[in-house]
Amino acid sequence: MSLEVQDLVIRIGGRRVVDGVSFSVADGQRLGLIGESGSGKSLTALAVLGLLPPEAEAEGSIRWNGVELLGMPDRRLAELRGDEIGMVFQEPRTALNPIRTVGRQIAESVRIHEGLGRREARARAVAEAARVRLPDPGTIVDRYPHQLSGGQRQRVAIAMALACRPRLLIADEPTTALDVTIQAEVLRLLLSLVQDEGMSLVFITHDLAVLAQVATHAVVLEHGRVVESAQVGRLLSEPSSPVTQALLRDATATLWRPGGGS
Repeated sequence: MSLEVQDLVIRIGGRRVVDGVSFSVADGQRLGLIGESGSGKSLTALAVLGLLPPEAEAEGSIRWNGVELLGMPDRRLAELRGDEIGMVFQEPRTALNPIRTVGRQIAESVRIHEGLGRREARARAVAEAARVRLPDPGTIVDRYPHQLSGGQRQRVAIAMALACRPRLLIADEPTTALDVTIQAEVLRLLLSLVQDEGMSLVFITHDLAVLAQVATHAVVLEHGRVVESAQVGRLLSEPSSPVTQALLRDATATLWRPGGGS
């Protein structure tokens, strides 16, 4: 297993916001964490990378290729972030630095982890921009986030996360802020890149229709607890928990293809 989460508990202000969550992600597997707002899915993902807010306390076990991440010194976790584990955040407008060009931000992780010089890093940024199908990559890397559309900013965020070719990508509702057409384009891009690299994926969403496009297995959360875990195809055809049944009713019809996640 590449990632194993066992009995994860996260407390904020003494209250359990994640309560005994367990799941595993094998090499090359695409797993979805799905639930309504407040279900604990994003906090679970942040715990993997050691990015929980200061007031949060975590216990249990999060192992990456057999190495325990909970309690690992931040310097060592920083070496893993971007290099072995990448993350795409929900809203690129807030995730991107507004006063730095997108090229510098794409190249930052390769400069840190691969020791590239400025000229090499810029060439790499152009290549990564082309890889995520940004238009005119040689020009767009010199622009600032506010000069890009929402879909372009999300492609930059994906390029940043994948620049060092991590073995695991965590995507936290990466298409929520986009309209349906751009959402579908970004989902197809993300899935093709994950498949091309053979990397593992943890995809976080509240939308079962979106999940069906990218994941093969899913863990359903409610109030910080796992209420169902199964192949996505089975969740679509035979949801057993009331939470999953409600998510299925709310699924976006324009994106849902029955069996698309099986």
